[in-house]
Amino acid sequence: MVDALSLLPEGHEQQFDSRYRIVIIAAQRARQLMQGAQLSGPTKFKKETSQALQEVLEGRVPFLVGDEAKQAMKEARRVVEREVDAAALARHQEVASELQKDLSVYIDDTPRIEERSEAEE
Repeated sequence: MVDALSLLPEGHEQQFDSRYRIVIIAAQRARQLMQGAQLSGPTKFKKETSQALQEVLEGRVPFLVGDEAKQAMKEARRVVEREVDAAALARHQEVASELQKDLSVYIDDTPRIEERSEAEE
């Protein structure tokens, strides 16, 4: 079995602290490629997983580790939550508007106070 760290181009050995980091980054990049992301450069491979691994090994995929990664993940969650909250609010406003329209068409057929007093006389 070939050690993934030995596949790194000259000068990139210090960029990765373990072969597991290479695998994790390549897997995440492969997922991006499968979802339609553009390649960062030319490649001889056809499969997204091989393309992603080549990009990672050539240092074409930026990544964060440690506290920087945690902070970036928190910020990404906040952005997604804001988008979800905005979408939910828009949907609730749409439903409220539809209910208001429905209720404005509703006809109240209960006798009014004036009609009741005339009927009682």
